[in-house]
Amino acid sequence: MMRPGQGLGPARTAAIGLVSVAAFLLAWHLCGRLGLFSPLILPPPEEIWISALELLEGGYHNVPLWRHVLVSLARALAAFVLAVAAGLPLGLAMGLFPVLSSALEPFVQFLRPLPKIALIPLAILWLGIGEVSKIFLIFLSTLFTVVVGSAASVRGVDLSKIRLGQALGASSLQLVLHFVLPSALPGIFTSVRLAIGVGWTTLIAAEMVAAQSGMGWMVMNASSYMRTDLVMLGIILLGLAGYLLDLALVRVERLAVPWAGKE
Repeated sequence: MMRPGQGLGPARTAAIGLVSVAAFLLAWHLCGRLGLFSPLILPPPEEIWISALELLEGGYHNVPLWRHVLVSLARALAAFVLAVAAGLPLGLAMGLFPVLSSALEPFVQFLRPLPKIALIPLAILWLGIGEVSKIFLIFLSTLFTVVVGSAASVRGVDLSKIRLGQALGASSLQLVLHFVLPSALPGIFTSVRLAIGVGWTTLIAAEMVAAQSGMGWMVMNASSYMRTDLVMLGIILLGLAGYLLDLALVRVERLAVPWAGKE
């Protein structure tokens, strides 16, 4: 057993990950070859690969596959940027000012666990069936995770660091910029990563709002025609896109917060 925080190293971690993925694909392939599952229930990976090549060549419903991917990414990224821009200052303010936190906490904790699919009728009534309503649903599912995580990160700052800043004569603004924020940033990045994961899962629900393109829409539309291969392909694309977004955010965190985990 390793000590907490002790990793295997990038090369070894990647190798173990590749082996596990290869083993999973082999097991999946064997299940298809041995007929353990009907192709209608669980198509083998080679069938999904063939469907992917067909979509790359002809698209889905006359829309190229790359456009479905880009449309979903554009919707999700727009919502993520808005959620971080609104949620981060609000979360920091809630963490710094207990009175504000007490006033807003009931609303945040009420809205945060609310299933966002239940808000689809309201989103349509308020914002119509265009792109704004789709972005709004993803924005809501992301916002409150950022708010709660940012507030918790600020509250978790070691008080000894704040006392040190006060002893050095730092002003309130300097305390926030040079003592609170650097300590809270690792936790804030973690909350943003979690928020992106939550928002990404809302994509399918958002693309149920009169969409004609997007990976979530493709999955829902293919399911109505019993095209399990396309449903599985859409799920794989959604998972890969979400994984790559998370990797990109981890890379940004390592550049912006190099001291994370080294205190």
